Amino acid sequence: MTKGMYHYIKQAWRSPDIQVLRQRMIEWRKSNAVTKVEKPLRLDRARNLGYKSKKGFVVARVRIHRGGRKRKRINKARKSANQTNRKTLKMNYKWIAEQRANKKFTNLEVLNSYLIGKDGMNYFFEVILIDPKRPEITKSKDTKWITNPSNKSRVFRGLTSAGKKSRGLRHGASAHKVRPSVGAGKGKGK
Repeated sequence: MTKGMYHYIKQAWRSPDIQVLRQRMIEWRKSNAVTKVEKPLRLDRARNLGYKSKKGFVVARVRIHRGGRKRKRINKARKSANQTNRKTLKMNYKWIAEQRANKKFTNLEVLNSYLIGKDGMNYFFEVILIDPKRPEITKSKDTKWITNPSNKSRVFRGLTSAGKKSRGLRHGASAHKVRPSVGAGKGKGK
């Protein structure tokens, strides 16, 4: 059996051309933080995550600034006992990128996302979004699940793949009750 086009694209992304990627990232830094792109850069990864080249599918490139996970060290005045406490952030970078893309394109729903590059300052992700109102989406048996009301604003409720990973739901059915829900601690019932 011959190997398909997606196999060779995947092989090329395992060791990409550093110069080409660096030039692309220089251009991406000059563009907006959330930018709509015509087609995905990593076609093999996008297709694997559910992307199809038809109406109703949108791909957005998102730039996320790296860092900010540690408090600044105190240089003057009273010295605190915990000078370099680590921040335990609730969300990973990919989940943040998906939320920012959905805030920009409010009529779309996030399907999935993947990393396309990182430099010393930024992470770059491509986020796949779907328009749930398009007839091409509602009539297709592969994508009509996203039109259910239960999938509305799914990225903000941690229902995407990155959100589930950040919430600790990647360990099978036994891990469903080992963490609080996304809505816990918001003052419900007080």
